[in-house]
Amino acid sequence: MSSDETHDDPQLHAINRLTQEVERLNTHRFVTMYNSRWRLIAFSLFRGLAFGLGSVLGATILVSILGWWIAQFEFIPIIGDWAARLVQEIESAQ
Repeated sequence: MSSDETHDDPQLHAINRLTQEVERLNTHRFVTMYNSRWRLIAFSLFRGLAFGLGSVLGATILVSILGWWIAQFEFIPIIGDWAARLVQEIESAQ
């Protein structure tokens, strides 16, 4: 096959482009990370630590806002007393 036939054949052109894309993807940082077991373990460890820290901080902020919001309902006897004790416990822990 001559070079003119290669340029004219759309299937060969598509295969060449696909080959170039696969080569480009194989050198991508995310793919090369999976080539090394230790890098994958380190990435998973740090990802898990970040997820855990984010979950704890998010839950802390959410519970504190929710506790403050519930403490505003002092006119409801059961919730008001419970919320007042909750706020008192939080303030005494600090």
